[in-house]
Amino acid sequence: MTSQPAPALEKPALPERQYTILEGFFDEMENTHKMTVRLSPVTEYRLDRDYRLDGSRSKNEFIERAITRRLDLLEAEQNELLPAALQSAVDGRLGMFEDRMAKLLYKLAVEHDMGLSVLLDYLKIDPDYLSEIRVDSVKNVRATGGHLTFERKARERYDESEDDSWQD
Repeated sequence: MTSQPAPALEKPALPERQYTILEGFFDEMENTHKMTVRLSPVTEYRLDRDYRLDGSRSKNEFIERAITRRLDLLEAEQNELLPAALQSAVDGRLGMFEDRMAKLLYKLAVEHDMGLSVLLDYLKIDPDYLSEIRVDSVKNVRATGGHLTFERKARERYDESEDDSWQD
């Protein structure tokens, strides 16, 4: 009997995208370095028992993932930056919040314009009087830091009218 050489392994016929992803995975595996790690018996037992729980196919993969997670946390603490995945999630939520606030402010501006238009059509207010009111309003907003309420404004008007009544 003559032994025939084993046929050479061929690359599987995969679509280009899948092949590129797998090729990158195997390139990464080839570029790894061997390292000795000493574990306590309890840690080794826990590793043997639980390494598949997070989807790892081997103990080596589990240890590498654990080290990567820990290093990401340390880098985040040192740099006071969020890990990329968390930063991406926060950015996404903030973007959604920003879009929602912009839509609400637009609707509010439309309603405000409608109310002002109706009021001005009904009252026929003099433009010079409006200019005076605007100057006063800007002063009030600056003085209160924007914390104005309708009740406070009504109370101020009422107090002013009482002060004027004693001079009559």
